[in-house]
Parts: sequence; C-alpha cells; structure tokens
Amino acid sequence: MNLTLWRLFVVLLCLSTTLPVQAQSSASDSSRYEIPASDDGLPGAGPLRRYDWFRDLWRTRRSGWAERVQQDRGALVFLGDSITQGWGDDMGGCFPGVKLANRGISGDTTRGVLIRLQEDVLSLNPAGVVLLIGTNDLEEGADPETIASNLKLILGAMKRHNPKMPIILCTVFPSSESKKRPAGKIKQINQLYAAAVKGDAQVTPVDTWLLFAGDGGDAKPEEFPDLLHPNNAGYAKWAKALRPILATLGFVETEPDHFSPEEGFVSLFNGRDLTGWGYRTNNFDGQTASSDGRYLARNGRLIVTTPPEGSRLAQLYTTRKFPGDFILKLEFRAGVNADSGVFIREPQLQCRDYLLAGPYKQLQNYRPQDWNEIVVIATNSVAYCTCNGEVLEAAFKLPPTGPIGLEGDRGQMEYRRIRIKELPR
Repeated sequence: MNLTLWRLFVVLLCLSTTLPVQAQSSASDSSRYEIPASDDGLPGAGPLRRYDWFRDLWRTRRSGWAERVQQDRGALVFLGDSITQGWGDDMGGCFPGVKLANRGISGDTTRGVLIRLQEDVLSLNPAGVVLLIGTNDLEEGADPETIASNLKLILGAMKRHNPKMPIILCTVFPSSESKKRPAGKIKQINQLYAAAVKGDAQVTPVDTWLLFAGDGGDAKPEEFPDLLHPNNAGYAKWAKALRPILATLGFVETEPDHFSPEEGFVSLFNGRDLTGWGYRTNNFDGQTASSDGRYLARNGRLIVTTPPEGSRLAQLYTTRKFPGDFILKLEFRAGVNADSGVFIREPQLQCRDYLLAGPYKQLQNYRPQDWNEIVVIATNSVAYCTCNGEVLEAAFKLPPTGPIGLEGDRGQMEYRRIRIKELPR
C-alpha cells in the first residue's frame, strides 16, 4: 500500500471510530433536556405533561438556554409557563436597562418548574426571580394543596441557593371555568401561596389575581381574549404592578429624583435619608432606613415596604408640628391593593390603591401603580383634599396642631416630593 492510500485509510478509520462517539455525545446532551419518561424518583407531586408538542417545546427551549448560560448569568429571571413565555425574551421592552432572562415554557406545571429549576434558573445565579406558575396544574386536575406543596419546594430550593436573592411571587392569574380553571380553585391556590410565604422577608408577593379579576372572579376578555393569556394591555398592566417592587429592589429607577419645590414650598423629605422623620419617640436623622426597616429612603422615594406578615401597622411622623394654615403636596404610588394613609396633624386621610382598596373607588383620574398627587389645603382646622384634582374630602376636620405622618399597613407604598407651604394667618 502506497503512502497516499495509507493516509486515506487512517482518515477513514478515524472517522469510523469517532463519529459514533460524537453522535452518542450529542444524543446524550439532547436527552439531558428531555422530559423524564416516568415520575419515578422525581421531586414534587402532581402532573408533569408529556404530550408530544410539550416534549418538543421543553427540549427545544431548554437546550437553547443551555447555550446561553454565561450570557444570561446574573439576570433577573422570569419563570413560569405560557404567560411568561408569551411576554418575549425582553418582556415586551417593559424594563429597559435591566438584564432579563425569560424561562417560561408554555404548558409547564409547578412540578415541571421544580424539575428544571437548577439547570434553567439557579445555574444563572440570578439577581432575582419573578415567579408565576400553577394555572396548568389545575387544567391537569391537580388539587390546590399539591400545587402549593410544589411551590414550597421551588421556593425552598431558591432560598437554599441564595438566601438573599429577592423572589417576587405573583399569584395565579384569573381564568375561567371553561378553561378548567374555576375562580374558586384559583382563590384556594392563592390563599395557600400567601400562607406559604407569610413572614418570609425574602419573598415579595404581588396580588396579580386581584389585579386582573373581573366581577365574577374570572379573567376579563379585554385583557385576556382567550380567558387565559394576557394581550398587550394585560402585559402592560402586569409590568406596572411589578415596577414599584423592582424599583425598591434596585432593578429600575436607580437615578435620584431631581425635584425642586415650587416657590414658597419647603421639602419635608430630602430624598436621601429620613432626616426630619421618626417614630414619635425618636428620629431617624441621617439614616436611610427606619430601625425596623419598614421605611426606606431611596432615590427620592420614601418607601413603605411590603410587610412579610401581610399586614402590619407602622406610622412615621415629621419631628415638626404645623399649627398654622398650610398647603401640603405630595405624590404617592401604591402597589396592588396597598393600604396606607397620610396623617394630617392627627386624623388619617386614606391613601391607598384606591380603585381596588377604596374608599374612593369612583375616581376617574387615579393612575394605578403610577404616581398620583395629593394636595391638602388646611385653613381654620379644616382641610380640602384632592387626588389628581378630584376631591377626596371637602371638609376634613383637623386638630389645632400636629405633625404630618405616613402610615404603612398592607402592601408597598411610596411617597415623593413631600412639601409644604405655610400660609400667613
């Protein structure tokens, strides 16, 4: 055999021995992202979908993500099912400047998320996780207790991975009995979810069921055309509900608020710390947070944080009192169904997510999960109070003197641009 033929023989021999190994390696990598053939030995309980379309989607999306682990490392991860997947890789552009990773798989269940959690999410060492999952479990016949049990396992794995990683838990969205997702069952799931995270400061719950539910507890067609998946209006509403929480966690709105009061007005909050404010018996001058962490000063916002207990009263007051006539102006942004209040000397003017929490549910100019302005004109111990120009209280009775205060009760509230103009007598 001449030298040329010998070299050709060697090349063919190498190919014949290496190609099967490479093919086997490729098949092995692909099978790593397949749905397990049986439930034996798998964590959690309840349904794990194995329809052909779902198998293909599961494998395709997961193997694709495996190729971008380094690229997505340290991202804010959105984790869930078709509702999350349908928002797109950049979540519709709703959070510009934030590094995002969409880890939603259409049709997934709580057990499916649990099984793929380590490789798809925790391997990224995410900066935070926004979780929405559970609706498909219902369609597959799972009971609320099983769904909530899987959620606890998911949260437990996240917390073990990083006990400081913020987790935002969205309650299961409303749907319809016609989709095998009756309102009563969804309410049960969400009640169990709330109980599972009560007292856990690492998890911030967002009541997205109440945000979207119609009068009968089902999804509204104008936001969920198929009574399951949100349209652009629904996604925009979800983004607005998340944005205040993401701002408090430092993902968005990270620049200072450069605001100067109008002529004659004096700022009661400097935007940097809690100077001039306290808990009646003390003050927090120079501090960026109250002693219990309930009140924070951050980038021009005075934040009343979400209480882990679900509801907890706290009251922060100015260290100054205001005995004369004055005009008080401030802006507030309320989380979904948040409950707070503004103390004017002593009585409390309700300041809430008005359209959901009341008492002023008929306001036309109120902007949910956005900034709204309250103006209080106090003369002769009576206050005229408006929100975005609409009357809240036309004759709010006041004592002769007292401080200005902010209450926290349920959900997250934010205040900014708090200023006062004292009027001549």
